[in-house]
Amino acid sequence: MSSSSPITQVSQHAPPAHSNLQPQLLTRLFLDLRGRRFEVDRETIMNLPESVLLCLFPNGLVLSRQSVALSDGGDDEDEEVYGVDFDPDCFQYVLTFFRTASEAFYGTATSPGLLAFQQHLLDGGGSPSGSPNNSPDAFNPTPAQNPLLSKQAIIVLREELEYFTIPPKSSDAVTDANGIANESLLQVKRDGGEYLMEKRNIFTALQRNVNKENNVAEQHLIDMLCMSGFDRDDEWGFRALEPSRSCISSIALVLLKTGIAHSPGNTKPVEVDYAQMATAQKLLLFWRKPARKCWWDGIEVELPEKDGRPAHSFKLWARRVWTLELSLV
Repeated sequence: MSSSSPITQVSQHAPPAHSNLQPQLLTRLFLDLRGRRFEVDRETIMNLPESVLLCLFPNGLVLSRQSVALSDGGDDEDEEVYGVDFDPDCFQYVLTFFRTASEAFYGTATSPGLLAFQQHLLDGGGSPSGSPNNSPDAFNPTPAQNPLLSKQAIIVLREELEYFTIPPKSSDAVTDANGIANESLLQVKRDGGEYLMEKRNIFTALQRNVNKENNVAEQHLIDMLCMSGFDRDDEWGFRALEPSRSCISSIALVLLKTGIAHSPGNTKPVEVDYAQMATAQKLLLFWRKPARKCWWDGIEVELPEKDGRPAHSFKLWARRVWTLELSLV
């Protein structure tokens, strides 16, 4: 992997004969995510998106350990558990999506995957049939030139959102002389978090910023993502408040639309939309190279009377950081 990767693989070459230590390559990892235990094999970890790996292991992770070579030839079986400050439900969502996508594309022991029915694209470098409006000459790559022919591509979009609530001056939500928030101010902050948690649509905030600033580049970003696998009314696949922080983490995963179309039951040869394939190849720019975008978003929130609490309003500012990446499984 690239040098910026948080994963480091230690050389598997044996050490000098005089040393009684030899590197042991980990085949599986035991992770403790906020009290929830996961056992994950090495290959699964290596296939995770770079942006997710950086969250899991911000200080890096060495996929080997030094163990004493026992004279009787035995192995050190002690579990090495890594504590990780990452939402376990989010991690499970990513693992499940990647496993399901991999099995659908590569198949299982009992069922062939989509790759088996598009093998001729790898062998011949083209498609036997396609749209009459498309030119097969525009699509004649080798698998090395176009990994989308032989790999399952997944678009990874993450959002880290920090929010700040500002109550009206007339409100009793204040801080004391030491800057400690009273219960009313804490409740306003909780209201802001709950309000944002209900806003699960992926593109609403960015589209609002496009409309306000007339930002053409941001509109192109939305259009590109919606041409490549997302829908304009899609919601985040996972969204949760971070514990003890005014922060919401969200992630959405979708299969990249490559333009390779399989018929129901794969009874007919696959068809290739060459224009869509060309669009999909643009996303390869984000393979192992996550791109980030940050912007501020301010709105006025008015909440109705609820549970005996009177109607109230406050200003809500949000700092949103998007990370876009393409993963090839």
